[in-house]
Amino acid sequence: MQTRPKLRGVVVAIVTPFTEDGKLDEVSLKRITSYLLGKGVHGIMTTGGNGEGPHLLREEKKVVTQIVVETVRGQIPVIAGTAACSTMETILLTKDAAEVGADAAIVTPPFYFILPDNCLYEHYERLAASVDIPVIVYNNPLYTGNNLRPELIAKLADIDGIIGLKQSNADLGQLVEVIRLVGDKISILTGIDSQFYPSLCAGSKGIFSTAACIVPQQMVDLFNAFMKGNHKAASAIHMKLQSLNRFFEYDPGYVAPCKEALIMLGLPAGPVRKPLPHLTEQHRTQIRQALSDLGLLNT
Repeated sequence: MQTRPKLRGVVVAIVTPFTEDGKLDEVSLKRITSYLLGKGVHGIMTTGGNGEGPHLLREEKKVVTQIVVETVRGQIPVIAGTAACSTMETILLTKDAAEVGADAAIVTPPFYFILPDNCLYEHYERLAASVDIPVIVYNNPLYTGNNLRPELIAKLADIDGIIGLKQSNADLGQLVEVIRLVGDKISILTGIDSQFYPSLCAGSKGIFSTAACIVPQQMVDLFNAFMKGNHKAASAIHMKLQSLNRFFEYDPGYVAPCKEALIMLGLPAGPVRKPLPHLTEQHRTQIRQALSDLGLLNT
């Protein structure tokens, strides 16, 4: 097993830029990666939901992670999304990520079929035993249909090679219960931007964040303020960012709001890959206003 990456702070769930004809835009990916690195984020997650991982070909996933690894040059951890419906494919994708230099893999439960706890446990157990990089469990029941209960997560935390959890369950109480059960065994980070400050108060180590693509400096400032004990400043930043966070979690959700916001800021995110929905003009106007209210755009 490789040296464990330091799993803490603001880990950005980076988008995957495409050209207008739907091809991977490698130049733009390097530019966005460099932009995020320059803002002081603590890690980058590739090919996850915000990276449109489910719509990427196997070769594309490998290329995306390799480009980010080469751009980062070891300055911060790169964590590759390698989830798939089958254990076999998940292992293959994770080995691909290891081959191009990812520091860890982040893996949701298999999706489509609803699975009992023993099958979910065996999935992660076999994965961790089959690969040479650490594994981070990614609990995202809204998208996978399989919720990892706190009791199951506690068992997963005992598997050699599992180092962390991204908890993307809207139930903040479940996050608190997981921290109570296993907070001293693995690093637990929220995956929901509107839970960032509350999760830190509960004992999480940070966040896997969509919003950090758009406001990396502000997210890092929030984390740093909290770590210095300045709760008033951290809470104030969190509340100010909530006007933007809501677009990533509620209406319209998915990936388009993040890409549109990046484009408005002058970064080349490109379109979403079909069949994901594009934004309406109403949503574009609302996002532009939120960015203006944050002082990121000229009104």
